[in-house]
Parts: sequence; structure tokens; C-alpha cells
Amino acid sequence: MSFSIRKTLIAAGFIAAFGAIPVTQAVAQDSGASMSKSSDNQTVPGKVDDAWITTKVKSEFAANKAVKASDISVSTTEGVVTLSGTVATAKEKAHATAIAKKIKGVKSVDASGLTVSASPASS
Repeated sequence: MSFSIRKTLIAAGFIAAFGAIPVTQAVAQDSGASMSKSSDNQTVPGKVDDAWITTKVKSEFAANKAVKASDISVSTTEGVVTLSGTVATAKEKAHATAIAKKIKGVKSVDASGLTVSASPASS
């Protein structure tokens, strides 16, 4: 009987020793995959780029007299610039859109939130 218990313990030891290797490797591989996934999904560089684009668009508006920058809000998400607010004319809206499109890193511009004011512009 003692031979049977010893054989069982040795077999259990081998199973534990050799069975743990694939589990350990799988855990290590899974951890590596998790680490690579988290590094692939990092949004910090994208957020910095979006913030830079927003700042650049706002500064270009401020430097351009054809666009009243104080009445236009700018936000950027993944390179897509969204303009909202009020402009005096359709020409000003088109000009604001064109300025935003020229900024490096801008993928597209959504100016659907820009409304042309109903009051006539004073000359």
C-alpha cells in the first residue's frame, strides 16, 4: 500500500510540476497581452494631439480678422474638429471651416454646430 501512495504522490508531483509550466506561460503570455493592449490603447498622445489642434485652430481664428473667434467654440476628438457657436454670415462660417481644415492633424471639420445669426451684419 505504501508503494501505491508513493506512486500516486510522485505522479501528482509530476502533474503539478509539469502542469504548472503551461499555466505559468499562459499567465505570462496573457499578462503580456494585457500589457500590450493597454499600451496600444493609450490615449494620452491622442489627447495631446487633440488639445494641440484645438489650441491651434483657436489661435488661427484669433489671428484672422474675418472670423470672430470669441463666438466660436472649438473641440477636437481624434482629429475631428467640431465648431459650434454663432457667426455673422455664411461666408464667415465657410472661412472658419477652411481655416480649421488647414491645421496639421485635422482629419475633418464638423461645422454643423455653427449657426448664422439672423440679424444683419452692420457695415
